[in-house]
Amino acid sequence: MQVGWIGWATLGVAVVVMLVMDLVLFGRRSRDGTIPFRTAAIWSAIWMAIGLLFTLVIIAMDSRTAGHEYLTGFLLEKTLSMDNVFVFAMLFAYFKVPTPQQRRVIFWGIVGAIVLRGIFIIAGTQLLDAFHWMIYVFGAFLIFTAIRMVKGDDADLDPGDTLAMKIFQRIIPFTNHYDGDKFVTVRAGHRVATPLVAAFLMVAAFDLLFALDSIPAILAITRDTYVVISANAMSLLGMTALYFLLANMMERFEYLNWGLAVVLAFVGLKMLLESVIHIEPWVSLIVIVVVLGVTILYSLMRTRGASGDDGPGSGRTGPTATDG
Repeated sequence: MQVGWIGWATLGVAVVVMLVMDLVLFGRRSRDGTIPFRTAAIWSAIWMAIGLLFTLVIIAMDSRTAGHEYLTGFLLEKTLSMDNVFVFAMLFAYFKVPTPQQRRVIFWGIVGAIVLRGIFIIAGTQLLDAFHWMIYVFGAFLIFTAIRMVKGDDADLDPGDTLAMKIFQRIIPFTNHYDGDKFVTVRAGHRVATPLVAAFLMVAAFDLLFALDSIPAILAITRDTYVVISANAMSLLGMTALYFLLANMMERFEYLNWGLAVVLAFVGLKMLLESVIHIEPWVSLIVIVVVLGVTILYSLMRTRGASGDDGPGSGRTGPTATDG
């Protein structure tokens, strides 16, 4: 797509406006930070609809092919973002983040993710343009990621033992105690970071890891920078609502990783075989929708009647939620 500065400025303003909407409107009636399931469901549907309708904007700006590429990338990134929900729940349980502060951490995590992913996307497209052989590296990496997903190598991850957390602790003085909604407080006459900072930094660090999977995946669909950044930004909007909707019922999606693994293996093979087989964007869209749809439906059927009150995973707790 040939997009001038007006197109980029419009996208930037639209994303900022929607982020402010998310911060100001979502859960505004809640004084204790709890988000009713119904509210989270409604807002998740709203953000999903906005992301889907943006397909029409892409088509109007360019073509149906670009629209197919955007829609495929958006659905892929939105589904991959469900892994973020599990990680958010794990991090909030580990750092004992109070429910009223979870929205704030997720919001600023999304802002950071959009900026960092934008940088990664530009770098990735430049690499593929300058070094075409990098497409085979990306393809092989996606297949490796698919195998890792099936094996479940990250199931017992301890945030405190990660390299990122150890580096943060060396650089930043932390306290184990919260001070309301403050990121920084004073202890023994010294300014120290509260656990909110640790939670935010770890959310950002894990999003970088997820970006290593998701960005090569969407670059297998399209290398149009505008389409890729749009799909990523739209998929990240509404992550707060998605978290409060799904965090307490992630065990219902028991087989989702298998579906994601199949999709990542598919796009990885698409990259590796690009010079031999050309797969149209609409074909990729059908494959992704069918695989993920079947996986989600099968998971819900197999786990029918399962309770989500204990949070996603053994010993982990999600946000406090109500049914109102």
